Amino acid sequence: MSKVLVTGAFGQVGSDLLKALIIKHGKDSVVATDIAEPPSIFKDLHSEKLDVRNPEMLKKILVKEDVRKIYHLASILSASGEKNPFFAFDVNIRGTYDLLRICSEIEGISVMIPSSIAVYGTDSPKDNVSTRAPTRPGTMYGISKVTGELLGMYFYKKFGLDVRGLRFPGLISYETQPTAGTTDYSVDMFIHAVKGLKYSCYLREDTMLPMMYMPDAIKSMINLSEADPSRLIRRIDYNVSAFSFTPSQLYSAIRRIIPDFTMDYSVDSRQEIADSWPASLDVSDAVLEWDFKPEYSMESMVADMIMNLRKD
Repeated sequence: MSKVLVTGAFGQVGSDLLKALIIKHGKDSVVATDIAEPPSIFKDLHSEKLDVRNPEMLKKILVKEDVRKIYHLASILSASGEKNPFFAFDVNIRGTYDLLRICSEIEGISVMIPSSIAVYGTDSPKDNVSTRAPTRPGTMYGISKVTGELLGMYFYKKFGLDVRGLRFPGLISYETQPTAGTTDYSVDMFIHAVKGLKYSCYLREDTMLPMMYMPDAIKSMINLSEADPSRLIRRIDYNVSAFSFTPSQLYSAIRRIIPDFTMDYSVDSRQEIADSWPASLDVSDAVLEWDFKPEYSMESMVADMIMNLRKD
């Protein structure tokens, strides 16, 4: 039986993706890999401990499990990458290169590599940014994502490897705790609000960034992975987004449901990262080539986040 494999499977995106893949393909068709131990919710799922810097182990798993599709999510995120850029280089760039090289030697395998708005830099436009805008990032995370895009297109053109990818904005999920991502303030704000705690935001109140609710992000990855290849022109770098907001706007939206919620600001080094990113994205290539269409508005996302966090 051929399998679908996820690297970085127990991170923020991976945990939500695993649940969707289990529903779609069945538990026996999904293999989770991560350097971390599986959480209890996935204790019955087949998982392998994998450091993506170990290509020999990766190849062994791919062959043993007859993997035919990979979602490559293993990555060191923006703020963590700036604290340890050499580690981020090894995981994000060397790990991605090794994965693509190995997959190019296996017939019939496809690879999905999510990228990020971190590929853009201070010389890119701020509003309605196109996939064709300059990509000259100033962070190791952004550099690694641009490199992943370029490597993916190279392996597609040179070896015919079916590589696809999209550029995620900030992602919002109630399923997993926020990590070190620059846009994770949004999730942390929701958690504090539902717990009745005051929140101190590390970005300025007017920092406008593109965002998407996790169910739409997961759906977009799966839809792109299954899209008719004859329609795909860009393949690697589709912008996707649902809405943009500032911390102040999110705060106001949450207070419409939780009026006692309070927040102040304590800006840190992540502000400089956020300032280099777009405020909004042009997603027309994704719409044209594989019918991208998010379901959640900002208002429906806020209501659904609060409802689900209250359940927990």
